[in-house]
Amino acid sequence: MAAPTKTATLTIDGKSYELPLLSPTLGPDVVDIRKLYAEADVFTYDPGFTSTASCESTITYIDGDKGELLYRGYPIEQLAEKSHYLEVCYLLLYGELPTQTQMVDFETRVTRHTMVHEQVHNFFRGFRRDSHPMATMVGVVGALSAFYHDSLDINDPWHREVAAIRMIAKLPTIAAMAYKYSIGQPFVYPKNSLDYAGNFLHMCFSVPAEDYVVNPILAKAMDRIMMLHADHEQNASTSTVRLAGSSGANPFACIAAGIACLWGPAHGGANQACLEMLREIGTVDRIPEYIKKAKDKDDPFRLMGFGHRVYKNFDPRAKVMKESADEVLGLLGIHNNETLKVAKELERIALEDDYFVSKKLYPNVDFYSGIILEAMGFPTSMFTPIFALSRTVGWISQWKEMVGDPTQRIGRPRQLYVGAAHRNYPDVAAR
Repeated sequence: MAAPTKTATLTIDGKSYELPLLSPTLGPDVVDIRKLYAEADVFTYDPGFTSTASCESTITYIDGDKGELLYRGYPIEQLAEKSHYLEVCYLLLYGELPTQTQMVDFETRVTRHTMVHEQVHNFFRGFRRDSHPMATMVGVVGALSAFYHDSLDINDPWHREVAAIRMIAKLPTIAAMAYKYSIGQPFVYPKNSLDYAGNFLHMCFSVPAEDYVVNPILAKAMDRIMMLHADHEQNASTSTVRLAGSSGANPFACIAAGIACLWGPAHGGANQACLEMLREIGTVDRIPEYIKKAKDKDDPFRLMGFGHRVYKNFDPRAKVMKESADEVLGLLGIHNNETLKVAKELERIALEDDYFVSKKLYPNVDFYSGIILEAMGFPTSMFTPIFALSRTVGWISQWKEMVGDPTQRIGRPRQLYVGAAHRNYPDVAAR
């Protein structure tokens, strides 16, 4: 726990209260208000919790002004250049980069858990054939608690460990099954000879009728997408996982709750919305029309894929994703794609136009990830499931940290009640 270094004084009706001021490793000081209600009989009001630290964490740090993202202190740019997704998973879960021996052991454990219980296949068939893959994933992941009873005791460290490995290993399999089910193709079993990202592509795009060879450039791009989305501090879905976990719910239920939250278009659906916007614009010659609409305060149109709620500078993940986009599109030879042309021109304008620069509306990670995923052959309905399987390790890491925190209590936000005051119940004839 961060030790108080100084105090803040709050005066209410002439009476002063001393509140401890906690100093983090990085970031602004935090006023500790845990005893404020007991001492002063007041709550604080912070819709969206945008100015409230809901927990103490050692996992991820974001500096929105600098455009900086750190996993356990390591800059995302360095990890994207030198590391790979499963190594980042180990880092997020355990706090340190693995030795060679630890990495081999971890990769082996994940690889050996990629298959799902065979009866899970029957569970899929209860969904309509045109179900959205996210709807399927919410149900199937939540149902894993009915299949793996030996990893449900959250007070047992080994149960927590097994649950973590299982979900990191099985989410790509479940996401791929959701995709295959939605397009009417047979499920493809995981292949232990492939790496994590390559195995996911294999399960999504191979068919029994012919051989499928994973392209290493596409596998690298997918690995980067997963890595860049692995964790992002206390965002909506992560906070949902922590809140669900604070009640003592089993880990599978908590991750299912995170997936449900991620499904929202303001969160995990942003890259899908961005690609749909590019398609709506259609051609480069229509861009000025849409730029004008974006600048008009009275027009509800919004340019998706630009700016970020946290980053007030260039999204550090977007720089890495742009490199991957260039590599993938170069490999597939689709530089003349009209949607891509629109994206490139919008990117150029956003980096040069005074309106965008002054408001710091830089292209974010969603702007590029949607383009890459479409180029790979994924429909927009699979963008958020891929986000979910990538973020699973972050959710699990945050959940494990929360469960192990001795100060953790069940989440119970307060409210500013503005409804009716006390009223007496009238008989129906008197209404």
